[in-house]
Amino acid sequence: QVQLVESGGGLVQPGGSLTLSCAASGVTFDRYGAAWFRQAPGKEREGVACISSPDGSTFYPERVKGRFTISIDIAKNTVYLQMNSLRPEDTAVYYCATDAITWGLDPDHWDYWGQGTQVTVSS
Repeated sequence: QVQLVESGGGLVQPGGSLTLSCAASGVTFDRYGAAWFRQAPGKEREGVACISSPDGSTFYPERVKGRFTISIDIAKNTVYLQMNSLRPEDTAVYYCATDAITWGLDPDHWDYWGQGTQVTVSS
């Protein structure tokens, strides 16, 4: 059984930083890629980063490029999302997802999801 558990969300001021973690069981990130998505109230779920494994290729949409960094710690079987220069519009529930063969930021293509962690950017 695949389980993903996100942590690290919270309240941060504009311009601040947060690092989200996603610990996995039932899959190993040495073979499974991963992605981070977010969903704000009243909006559709949108992708913010994805990473392939084992080569480590990454992709970011323009709205977060240069501010967000996705990474994998294979030893800990954990995916991270480092978020810098946070803006109020980054406020959302953040989800991690994993799949054996998916690449890209279409949420319909990812099979396994965590429960989400709230990120609020506000002064």
